[in-house]
Amino acid sequence: MKRIALKIDADTCRGTLAGVPALVDLLQKHEAQASFFFSLGPDRSGRESLSTSLGRYYDLRTRLYGRMLPGPDIGRRGLATMRQVSDAGHEVGIHAWDRVSWEQQIEQAANPWVEAEMNKAFTRFSEIFGEPAKAHGAAGWRMNRHALRLTQRLGFSYASDCRGIHPFIPVIDGEIVVCPQIPTTLPTLDEIQVFKPGSSPDQAADRILQLTAEDPGDHVFTLRAELEGMQFISVIERLISGWKDDGYQLVALRDIRSTLDVSQLPHHIVCFAETPGRIGLRMMQGQVFLQN
Repeated sequence: MKRIALKIDADTCRGTLAGVPALVDLLQKHEAQASFFFSLGPDRSGRESLSTSLGRYYDLRTRLYGRMLPGPDIGRRGLATMRQVSDAGHEVGIHAWDRVSWEQQIEQAANPWVEAEMNKAFTRFSEIFGEPAKAHGAAGWRMNRHALRLTQRLGFSYASDCRGIHPFIPVIDGEIVVCPQIPTTLPTLDEIQVFKPGSSPDQAADRILQLTAEDPGDHVFTLRAELEGMQFISVIERLISGWKDDGYQLVALRDIRSTLDVSQLPHHIVCFAETPGRIGLRMMQGQVFLQN
């Protein structure tokens, strides 16, 4: 059985309140499952849409949030929506506490700051859903060594914090972290548009379908509530329909995890590099560390 795991990141309050319900309706229409990763604390990003350089547009409020105007608390304002996602049978997990701060600071962040951010998100998740989070999907695919350690210490069943080609056990600076990573394997819509200027969202979707057909194993596709859940909802339906026509089952990441034998997963070094079509360093699946 060929599977596409849909990883949906909800970065903002607007995306959570508007984009997430639209995606839930679309998934229900196509009898598909997905994993939703929520930002749970303050929204300091402002209004966002597609950018030709970063995958995001920011209006004037971007500069005001965190300086002049307090950002809305996503976990409080979006609580009912988040619970509806879980009640609809989809997987829910942690994206970040403060997504903007995480992406800006994690590369050089000290251990206490990392622990505080992840613990705040972990606590808020438990308050919303009544149980601990089992999955972590880092904002912007940005992590550091201590954040990886915490995916193990906090007891996550798996994490999806990086880009790569297949599930693995991460190794960073020679340290093995026994929390499997299920990486994003396909490019995002905006990455293809950035990498190929002039391409339309529909053309980007066709390219993703082509890449999937060329490598017909399990894949993880990441989309955002702010973009694909709103402006590009028809493009995502095009992708879902194309995948179904090609014989893929649309699943949550937990369905991939349920079929993994962690003891048999390969160990891979994680590295930090730029992804085509996206600025800045992202965590990547690197070379094999040791053969099992």
